[in-house]
Amino acid sequence: MKIAFHGAARAVTGSKHLITLNNGIQILLDCGLFQGMGDVTESLNESFGFNPEKVNYMILSHAHIDHCGLLPRLVAEGFRGPVFCTPATKDLARILLLDSAKIQMQDAEYANKKIKRVEDQEMPLYTDKDVHQTLSQFKTIPYDQDFNISPDISVCFTDAGHIVGSAAVHLKVNEEGKETRLTFSGDVGRYGDLLLKSPQTFPQADYIIMESTYGDSLHVDLDPIENMLLQVIRHTCLEKGGKVIIPAFSVGRTQELLYALNGLELKNQLPAVPYYVDSPLSLEATEVLRNHPEVYNNGVKEVLKVDRDIFGFKGLRFIEDVAESKALNSEQQPCVIISSSGMAEGGRVRHHIRNNISDKKNTILMVGYASPGSLAGRLIGGQKRVWLFGQEYDVIAEIRSIKSMSAHGDYEDLLQFLSVQDASKVKQVFLVHGEYEVQQNFAQRVRAAGFSNVAIPEYHQEFEL
Repeated sequence: MKIAFHGAARAVTGSKHLITLNNGIQILLDCGLFQGMGDVTESLNESFGFNPEKVNYMILSHAHIDHCGLLPRLVAEGFRGPVFCTPATKDLARILLLDSAKIQMQDAEYANKKIKRVEDQEMPLYTDKDVHQTLSQFKTIPYDQDFNISPDISVCFTDAGHIVGSAAVHLKVNEEGKETRLTFSGDVGRYGDLLLKSPQTFPQADYIIMESTYGDSLHVDLDPIENMLLQVIRHTCLEKGGKVIIPAFSVGRTQELLYALNGLELKNQLPAVPYYVDSPLSLEATEVLRNHPEVYNNGVKEVLKVDRDIFGFKGLRFIEDVAESKALNSEQQPCVIISSSGMAEGGRVRHHIRNNISDKKNTILMVGYASPGSLAGRLIGGQKRVWLFGQEYDVIAEIRSIKSMSAHGDYEDLLQFLSVQDASKVKQVFLVHGEYEVQQNFAQRVRAAGFSNVAIPEYHQEFEL
């Protein structure tokens, strides 16, 4: 058996891990889009490093685009096998992939307006037709169920606590009378998350593919999320008369923010200002979460006994229409605007930042992970001037962040996830989904926890198991 790492190798995005059995059967773990990789992003997304036609099975850990976003491209290039995932992941992947296809098609159409020769025109990575074909190949498996995808291969999902439907993947493979147990962590969530259950324990593995996004960080905030939000909103909206702009991923962070703000209303502490969620995708993602209460932790279940709508409160309005979104730019009264994307690298939030970043009354509040090179990351890092839509702007608004709202576990969470294993029985741990320096630091922590063989694969590197 061999495993090759064709994405998220010494990088955070583009998750793709290809297992090849001795008989030639191929199993692909995730098929994510590369994001925020600078000038090489486009070329990375155009070449897999393997032949999609030869892949027999695809297993999807969760629906974030850096884990599922190249699935339609895989299908367009000849993959015809099943895509296994949890039911909630299928629901979420549908809306995220259709949105991604829309963006791909719009970007290509815009670029081609300036290109006269047909042979020089850009093609989208995939279309909505490719997405619908991909969705027809999805097959769902509930958590905690051993499922035979072939006579010699079984898969089981356990809750990873990262986003709705997220799973750690546990494979059992029988080759020539020998059983090999391999676990892929997917993305590991937080223990004690505001909304979701904590990551589940999982069976003993021989090999572990482990994410390491926050492998050298601790998400330490002194106050609960509700208190921190309340402080920022009071200071900005009530004391200074300004706006709070929150770049937030449509999946996960937006719902956590809504739940926390709803919690403030239940305590009669929510400031009476307008709250806007400016992202059509966020509305759909919130509905998916509403429809899958099985992922809620016990604290949320208790709140549901007294409040049937945990994501709704007085003053909240979802903005879908583009004209309504643009109208927010001329809004003069204090308000809170939650808009995607979380790293402020695209989407409507960049317009809101452009219109509010040079006014000291306002606050740009970052929640969750932001790569250092992204707009959100540069603002957190203290950059004083930024380029937006071809123009430079002074950073005069306050810049704040709530690190504890990350959907990714910190190094203590990741080590707790691994702690259920007998380290002496794990033959190899492969660290993926992290910046190389972060992975090197986390590797030391994993070795100190008793896992003697820890590798940090390079892009396209293959290992014999």
